[in-house]
Amino acid sequence: MIRVNDKFDVEWKPGMTIRDILNELKFTFPMLVISVNGEIIPKEEWDTRQVQDGDDVKVLHMIAGGR
Repeated sequence: MIRVNDKFDVEWKPGMTIRDILNELKFTFPMLVISVNGEIIPKEEWDTRQVQDGDDVKVLHMIAGGR
């Protein structure tokens, strides 16, 4: 099981990537920062970076704001 944002559980499958998790949870926001077990993963690696059963994934939405 993959835990996402300390809130969602995604069933782990062999070969699962970060992109698979984003698709499963329907995360579509264009500005995301993702970490796996505390390590920030560059966007270029989301399609190929595999996650392991038990990994802790954080998906943060970057939102610009003003005063």
